[in-house]
Amino acid sequence: MISSDVPWTLAREPFSLERVAELKGDTTVSLIIPARNEAATIGAVLDTVQIHDDLLDELVVVDDHSSDDTATVADHHGARVVHLEGLSGKGAAMRFGLSSCTSTIVVFLDADVLNTSADFVARLIQPLLERPTIQLVKGFYERPLHDMPTGGGRVNELAARPILSLLYPGLGEIRQPLAGETALRRAALDTILLEPDYSVEIALLIDVAQLYGVRALAQVDLGVRRHRNRPLEELRPMAVDVLRAALERYKVDLPSQS
Repeated sequence: MISSDVPWTLAREPFSLERVAELKGDTTVSLIIPARNEAATIGAVLDTVQIHDDLLDELVVVDDHSSDDTATVADHHGARVVHLEGLSGKGAAMRFGLSSCTSTIVVFLDADVLNTSADFVARLIQPLLERPTIQLVKGFYERPLHDMPTGGGRVNELAARPILSLLYPGLGEIRQPLAGETALRRAALDTILLEPDYSVEIALLIDVAQLYGVRALAQVDLGVRRHRNRPLEELRPMAVDVLRAALERYKVDLPSQS
């Protein structure tokens, strides 16, 4: 049973990059970026995160069966590229990337973000460095939709957050439970089996909370996040994956998928 505690929420300010670098010390950090057909954006993402490369000990892009030049572009922009074998999917790519790294802190970022900031990694690892009890950190942000300043993240707002609020006390306070911007301790990850599909984010959040409690979670303000917005018909399968993962962990007996 998850308690009714709330996660630690860090505002955008104050923030000190120098303080994070000092706290890091000898702690090792891996950045894993799952990518499938993201040749148009992966180069800029990699260039940006490497502005503060003193925070990164490993930088891995997991090529999830791309049919474009994702792997080539990632290699040219300084990442170690590993190619996902067998099953495709975001969670499968995250799991494969994890098996390719050895650091004690692991950061995941999405490859399709149009305005990745150089301080994303630093902000995500800060709570893990400051508090030994924190196991998982989520980014949160404003999500523009087309020309509107908000309205993006429709699966997040219409599926993920409502079901967490109803079934998992405390997790409804997580503003972006499906955020790809996530940081965790490797020790926590080693106790959890990552789901292979789009349910990976909400499943990981619930699993860590059930193992360590809501007080082991933190969320940090990353400002504004821009990426391509999918048409509504593409969001339904994602919503189904998310709801299924949450309900299964609540011990709801669901019919098997055909």
